[in-house]
Amino acid sequence: MNILNETTITLDSRSCNEAYARGAVAMFIASLDPTVSEINDIRTAVSEAVTNCVVHAYRDTVGKIRINIRILPENTVYIRISDKGCGISDIKKAMEPLYTTAPEQERAGLGFAVMQSFCDAVSVRSVPGKGTSVTLRKKLSLRCHNV
Repeated sequence: MNILNETTITLDSRSCNEAYARGAVAMFIASLDPTVSEINDIRTAVSEAVTNCVVHAYRDTVGKIRINIRILPENTVYIRISDKGCGISDIKKAMEPLYTTAPEQERAGLGFAVMQSFCDAVSVRSVPGKGTSVTLRKKLSLRCHNV
């Protein structure tokens, strides 16, 4: 994988850090000159992935969330959000719309569906008891600028 630029952020799994995660990712990819729509898509997908870590991975505890952001050739953005939480025993089931492991918290169970609708590719790897990694990919439009 040819990486043009890369950064990694580690933060606590607290809901107050969701906004920071969205903003940090948006600022890092700003050099690609994304459209407002593309930025909003990525911010929404990142928010959903971070929320999953806060709500599901660590439940009532605080752990670390790691966000790795890469800028790849052809204006492609690669974002991996990972945790060392409880893991997902059935990824296929977890990715079904309306499925949630936290119905008592009035969760809609649409996190993965939202990520998939805003990104070109979403992949999930998980080991129960060890954690989960969600990878988001989105190719941004190439825009011409008149000087």
